Amino acid sequence: MRNQVSNGLKYLAITLLIIGGGFFFSSCTTFSIDRKSMLFRSEEYVVYRLKKRKTPTMLAEMFLGDKKRSWVIEDANENAAFKKGEVIVIPLKEKNKGGLTVDGFQVVPILSYHRFADNCDSPLCLPARVFDQQMKYLKDNGYRVITLAELYEFLKYRNSLPKRSVVISIDDGYRSVYNIAWPILKKYDFRATFFIYTDFVGISKNAITWDQLREMKKSGFEIGAHTMSHCDLTRQNKGEDTQAYMSRIEKELSMSKQIIDKKLNQNTVFLAFPYGRYDQGVLDMCKRLGYKIAVSVKRGSNPFFTDPLALRRNQILKRDIKSFISRLKTFNKLLLE
Repeated sequence: MRNQVSNGLKYLAITLLIIGGGFFFSSCTTFSIDRKSMLFRSEEYVVYRLKKRKTPTMLAEMFLGDKKRSWVIEDANENAAFKKGEVIVIPLKEKNKGGLTVDGFQVVPILSYHRFADNCDSPLCLPARVFDQQMKYLKDNGYRVITLAELYEFLKYRNSLPKRSVVISIDDGYRSVYNIAWPILKKYDFRATFFIYTDFVGISKNAITWDQLREMKKSGFEIGAHTMSHCDLTRQNKGEDTQAYMSRIEKELSMSKQIIDKKLNQNTVFLAFPYGRYDQGVLDMCKRLGYKIAVSVKRGSNPFFTDPLALRRNQILKRDIKSFISRLKTFNKLLLE
């Protein structure tokens, strides 16, 4: 159906061109293009015939003023080769912010990792070759890795996202993220969100350092909080009264944020709940302290109407590609008409 919609836009625009007997150009056009190649232009989209091969990135920079929005053009022309003579539809306006269609709605999976090694046996440790295989699968199959910041705009119904959007997150603060995962992510031009618990940073040769975190952040990594000590925020310690418990978890949430803010010169607004556990009291406290997104380890993907402070994540614990693919649901089928 998506291909039919895309093709329909092309034929509709060309038909309007023939009926109208001429071209329509907006007076606010500012980009430098060959207007003879423009078959039709309205406030909503352009129909453009390529005189030579052009990439979606080049077209996005020409028409949308932002090469990073090449996915807008790719999604509107799913089967296009972007070669000479081809007719391309270029949407000019933000549409479908919630990813709603007549047959369902978009959902965004968040993948969850912990540590990496050349070889390892623990379910929380992924061999480098397996991680590389998974990232290659995403790249080869048209998935687009987005940031939590981009996801937040989608959840607030402000921006649309690429159809096959996925978020990569990594918990705890192991140095193997810097040594192994980061080079693989750079290889595929992917970014990730790294949730750290501050008591662990720099504590041993297996832990990430603040300098390494600064370097990763500079390259596009997001750094989020994972509390100070990685404690279960929903568990009251033995002999601890309610007031002491509430004071302790507030310190875990607030101090970890303050430390990261100071060390990395940022406003930390992303949080991963240790062990994925939370309750309403924890959610209320997170909101009060200024967190905008918080993630659990409840399995599933996230539609735009999900509570940003209770997002689902899929832990990648198995190593076979079939299990990995099963965690990549990006669309929920539902007949809406």
